[in-house]
Amino acid sequence: MIRLRHKALIQAFRILDQAMLVGTAVGIIYFRTYLAPKVAGASPTPDSLPGYGLSDMLGAVLLAMGWVAIFDYCVHYKADRFVALRAQLKDLLKATSMASFWLLVIATVFSIKSLHATQIVMFWFIVSSVGIVSRLLLRLTLVNARKSGYNYRYLLVIGTNPRSASLADRIEASPELGYKIVGFISENDEAASEWNGNGSAHREVIGRIEDLQTVLKRERVDEMMVSLPVESRFSDIMSVIRHARDLGIVVRVLPDQNEVALLNKMHLEEFDGEHVLTLFRENLLLQLFLKRMADIALSASALLVLSPVLVVVAAVIKATSPGPIFFSQDRVGMNQRRFRLYKFRSMVVDAEERKKELEHLNELEGPAFKIENDPRITRIGRFIRKTSIDELPQLFNVLRGEMSLVGPRPPLPDEVKRYEWLFRRRLSVKPGITCVWQVSGRSNTTFERWMEMDHEYIENWSLWLDLKILLMTVPAVLTGKGAS
Repeated sequence: MIRLRHKALIQAFRILDQAMLVGTAVGIIYFRTYLAPKVAGASPTPDSLPGYGLSDMLGAVLLAMGWVAIFDYCVHYKADRFVALRAQLKDLLKATSMASFWLLVIATVFSIKSLHATQIVMFWFIVSSVGIVSRLLLRLTLVNARKSGYNYRYLLVIGTNPRSASLADRIEASPELGYKIVGFISENDEAASEWNGNGSAHREVIGRIEDLQTVLKRERVDEMMVSLPVESRFSDIMSVIRHARDLGIVVRVLPDQNEVALLNKMHLEEFDGEHVLTLFRENLLLQLFLKRMADIALSASALLVLSPVLVVVAAVIKATSPGPIFFSQDRVGMNQRRFRLYKFRSMVVDAEERKKELEHLNELEGPAFKIENDPRITRIGRFIRKTSIDELPQLFNVLRGEMSLVGPRPPLPDEVKRYEWLFRRRLSVKPGITCVWQVSGRSNTTFERWMEMDHEYIENWSLWLDLKILLMTVPAVLTGKGAS
């Protein structure tokens, strides 16, 4: 019965949201005479406005289909007690913004003159306000009902460890969640004894994992919360899940923080009639495609705009220092693929041979090599390195797909050989011309912190983060911050 009420509530909210969209749009169109922009010397009247034909009907159908898809994608209709109100409202505002944009697209494509930009802004404001108010009222109603003892769920906690105790504290401090803890299931007798010895005896251990089936027969349980480390207790967790499946009980697993990223990358697929559990498959394909399109567009535009600068720098290098204009070098890219990186030559021709003589002066810890007053740098080379002009030829590497505008700097093969195990994570993405390290001091940053920044970038990557780094690169280049 509880699940039926939840499903009814979910469907009711889905219908309410769509009714809200349609009702608001119809209301704005109905009162368009009063909402339309005032034009000097003329006042719109209902008779002067165009009628609605087949094209308008097609637009209405596409509009409705788009709204349903947008809200299903953004709002994720589900009766989940653990969804925070802030997250719920954030999803709603994302949906109403996209729905308003879709209305603007349909109005533009089908030339619906009844709708103007100000009216679409009004549409967004109304549907967002109604959506927020409806969700606040629902949450307030549920909170009051649960605090009064109604709509409770009986929760069994699997695990007797500090995380289980912390979880119980938070649930007991939040009666609005509507949970009553039935008891705790310990991993074994030793864990139960330690639980009682740590002052948690008032939280009753009602069985061991091996006794779970008996406990579930005896107790009233709606949900189970598993607070066990996934890596070391995987077989126990699977046993709990099997019992939950047999009885139709909701089961939730609380992995350790270092296990969240691991589980988040799991995909269940099928191959020739067999099920395959795939880990770490890329699931941001659209964002990566957009990143590649941005790389092509921006690098091509930059080469076109900066072509006079490239020509002047090339001429000055040729005139002031014997040797080639460009310096090329083998670098390691994504998944250890090697490629030829290009830069304007800023050092003397035999710089690589002289590097061994200067290794004792290296100012960076780890395998990377950097010294502040490198005697191998030419006069023009010092300027183009300080201003990062020497990096501009790498725009050709970006166009060829070997690099990206933003990403970890591509290392030398010898550096990679000396990497610690976790440093190799930076080789899992395409290298870039600029990165967090570039805009955070470069030479003023330790090698270990450099690797940490690359790791943080990979873990938190998004198109917005790339845009932020690109914007931060401009002042970093202009001030020469950390360059040497």
